[in-house]
Amino acid sequence: MPVILVTNSVECEVGANEPWPEDVKLFQPFETEQILLPDNASCLSVQAFLRMCNLKYEVVYKKNAENMSPSGRVPFIKCGAFIISELEPLTSFVANKGISLTGGLDNVQKADMRAYMSLIITVLANAENYLTWVDRDTYNQVTKVRYGSVHPWPLNWLLTRQKRHMILKRLNALGWLDKTIEQVYDEVDSCCTALSERLDDNKYFFGDKPTELDAMVFAHVFTILTTPLPSNQFATTIRCYPKIIEHCQRIEKEFFSGQNSNKI
Repeated sequence: MPVILVTNSVECEVGANEPWPEDVKLFQPFETEQILLPDNASCLSVQAFLRMCNLKYEVVYKKNAENMSPSGRVPFIKCGAFIISELEPLTSFVANKGISLTGGLDNVQKADMRAYMSLIITVLANAENYLTWVDRDTYNQVTKVRYGSVHPWPLNWLLTRQKRHMILKRLNALGWLDKTIEQVYDEVDSCCTALSERLDDNKYFFGDKPTELDAMVFAHVFTILTTPLPSNQFATTIRCYPKIIEHCQRIEKEFFSGQNSNKI
């Protein structure tokens, strides 16, 4: 059976009538010695979404998961003949099977949800990459050690250098490379303010049921709060927002009970 890489709605529609297989595999880097903060958040976003949809999957750890991915990013899943990388294409793929977390939202709410998801990518994901690849202490003490840990020398050195060059180029294009670490934390603080205000007294961002926005926010917040780093300022900034912390704890308890050894 040929493998189909899902990159747009056309491929999503191809597999719409097929049931969700029992043997879906989610591929990601090793957690204990390899994965970095941004990739960990991305992987957890997908896992949270699948759990919210009550869809079965098995995590498969591969040291070259990033190279196996059709987009070059983790995680990716193998669902029958289909390979889907990252959260947004996966939500479209799942929606075409009639499974959605946003069925109860109107068009305005859906537009709001996409705007907040864009905010997460624009701020938290970029801040994670900045801290991981630009901040000197984090890069030297954590990133270099973990990213190359599963490869022999000199491949570990070469791959880390290549990855750093790619991330710095991307951050520069987005206007993040020239920011100071204080400016990065200010961006994170503003993002958290917006998220906290949107949560208000709701259980989730859009009422009593979670959406992919909830999956994404949970993943980034949980990862930031539980990842040991040379500086804890990133986590300290987020801990100033009790509604966001409570939201994270709620999702961990409801969908990951007994699964995560880290506690926030």
